[in-house]
Amino acid sequence: MSVQHGGRLNEAAREWGIPLEEWLDLSTGINPRPWPVPAIPTKVWQRLPEDDDGLAATARQWAGAPEKAGCLPVAGTQAAIQALPRLRTPGRIGVPSPAYAEHAEWWRAAGHEVIPFADLPSDEDLTGLDSLVWINPNNPTGEQVTRARLMECHERLAEQGGWLVVDEAFMDAEPEQTLAPETGRPGLVVYRSLGKFFGLAGLRAGLVFGPATLCDQLGAMLGPWSVSHPARYVMQQAFTDSDWQIATATRLNADTERLFRTLSKAGLTPKGSTPLFVYCPHNNPQSVADALAKQAVLVRVFDGPPALRFGLPGTEAEWQHLERALDAIGPN
Repeated sequence: MSVQHGGRLNEAAREWGIPLEEWLDLSTGINPRPWPVPAIPTKVWQRLPEDDDGLAATARQWAGAPEKAGCLPVAGTQAAIQALPRLRTPGRIGVPSPAYAEHAEWWRAAGHEVIPFADLPSDEDLTGLDSLVWINPNNPTGEQVTRARLMECHERLAEQGGWLVVDEAFMDAEPEQTLAPETGRPGLVVYRSLGKFFGLAGLRAGLVFGPATLCDQLGAMLGPWSVSHPARYVMQQAFTDSDWQIATATRLNADTERLFRTLSKAGLTPKGSTPLFVYCPHNNPQSVADALAKQAVLVRVFDGPPALRFGLPGTEAEWQHLERALDAIGPN
């Protein structure tokens, strides 16, 4: 199984013959100005992680999840994406399309029939599904569905013993639409991540909120110490830094508006966004991506439907790098 992702900067540097330090990587949708990780005490490195360290309670408070909800820290939500499908008897699973492809791949690998949907399924469509996976806001299109609409889907699925699994990896800057406060109900699972908004993708840290029993089953499948002690320590510190979170959400929204304007001025046509990326449908995205790569700018290309996704520059020098590169390649 091989799904292409952004962030392959070493590969790009080799392919285009441009030194690594000269590149501007806009391919991932990761906050380029991450939460400032403090010094980690030596004892954190020396001791095995423990489940009763208070992280679950801190994470529930941060996300607004109720005490009855299960809360499972995971080594990035990718760990849950791969394991959760094995906890359900094979059936018909709805997934968004286009979307982060790992969801469909791992449900299919576990023996499920994967049914793609361009829009949230109707009641009639839901009747024919055993479960639904949705990404909110969607990656890569930025499309967002309201809590009310998703809860209607959950209620319909729960009536027939189905699950609604919602990936909220890009939700943190606009948390008013999170379903975390609704978790604890049968069949409702929510993924959250520290990789995007907090900018800590290398930490490999995420959360699963859902029915307590299901979270226990998933934790047993992933095994003991699946999240390192340093990762658990950093997660707990980051969740409690509300001042940074508020300031960062404001900045990311402003930067996304700037990126929208910059791309529009260059002749691209942004169609969707989150506070961490802008999505631009294009008839020949690879040609634009290659032209930008010659200017040491790495962006994400999608084939179906054809589109480009631009993450945010982090410094004024990086903004100028992008603007020069867009000027150099001309109208698109």
